[in-house]
Amino acid sequence: MRKKTIKDIPDLRGKRIFLTADFNISLNDGIVANDTRIVETLPTIRYLLTHGAKIIIASHLGRPHGYDTQFSLKPVADRLTQLIKTPVHLIDRYWEPESLDIIRKVPSNEITLLENIRFYKGEKENDRQFSSHLASMADVFVNDAFGASHRVHSSTVGITEFLKGYAGLLMDSEVRTLSEAVEKPKRPLVVVIGGAKTIEKISVIERLLDLADTVLLGGAIANTFLAAWGFGMGISKVDYEMVEMARVVFWKTTRKHSALILPLDVVTSDSERKGSSQIFEFNKIPGHLATYDIGPKTITLFEEHIKNAGTVIWNGPMGLYEDPRFKKGTDSVLKQISLNKGTTIIGGGDTLTSIRMKKYINLITHVSTGGSAMLAFLEKGTLPGIEVLLDA
Repeated sequence: MRKKTIKDIPDLRGKRIFLTADFNISLNDGIVANDTRIVETLPTIRYLLTHGAKIIIASHLGRPHGYDTQFSLKPVADRLTQLIKTPVHLIDRYWEPESLDIIRKVPSNEITLLENIRFYKGEKENDRQFSSHLASMADVFVNDAFGASHRVHSSTVGITEFLKGYAGLLMDSEVRTLSEAVEKPKRPLVVVIGGAKTIEKISVIERLLDLADTVLLGGAIANTFLAAWGFGMGISKVDYEMVEMARVVFWKTTRKHSALILPLDVVTSDSERKGSSQIFEFNKIPGHLATYDIGPKTITLFEEHIKNAGTVIWNGPMGLYEDPRFKKGTDSVLKQISLNKGTTIIGGGDTLTSIRMKKYINLITHVSTGGSAMLAFLEKGTLPGIEVLLDA
């Protein structure tokens, strides 16, 4: 990545750093369920602290519609305090002018965390006045929020009109690793795509067919492609508005040197999942049932491709992993990727949340903090939040 990083900032001591991070983590009854995104940002925070900088952090959490305390960053502040062993001050109503004095009074060796940045509508609108307000809190801007950099928001793009922008260590690592994986991959390159969000992922799949040797589809997105092929999907989740686009992808696949592989069989149940789970081949799904996971034949097929891959990229679970009956596909993909001796990259909020077996995480080459951002980067090779940072 030809962008300047925090290591290029001259004389950090005494400088106020506005750090945009991606702390959009999973909560369970107000408690942090998965702190991966917080942990991955710690090297940047520690580097800035040890070099004498004062840090003001901004992040979003969830999709609040205005000020909504259920999306408060309080659990994040508590967890970050535990991890960094430094007091973290959560600043409410940071958009008000009075907040500037409060932030200024926070001791330089302690951390300021702004309450959910999306509580203020000017963030998503990339409001120039709001961007200027954020910039007035600091001397330098640092973006370490790879997972939010596909958005043109005030805290990722607008602020750079008023402050010089640098990449954090996590941002630098994310971009370097993903760039190398698609530009100079160890072959064969196998990409595993699951989850839902068909409208978001379908253009990425089309692009990946230019790069990958094999693309494996599972989860709800596979339902849409099976429906596009003409098979009945019962009452499964299908994005019917994207069926025609999926057909276009099929047509383009026939003109590529890559393979697009769909499930051979699926695990099903009724709409409320009260009945027992049953396994059916992809073309024999009863009309009153829905698919919730890939089946055993598909697991074996996917494992074979992953085992023989030189590079594996995974985004999105294979099924409804929250229900123990439908997590076998997701668990099998994770296990096989962890056993692969090549380059392995996984990412996506649901993907990280689905991982219960932490022992496998340490065996993965790179755990990306980006979900939609990771897919957007794979498709386009850059993101708006990266483009506005200073060139090295």
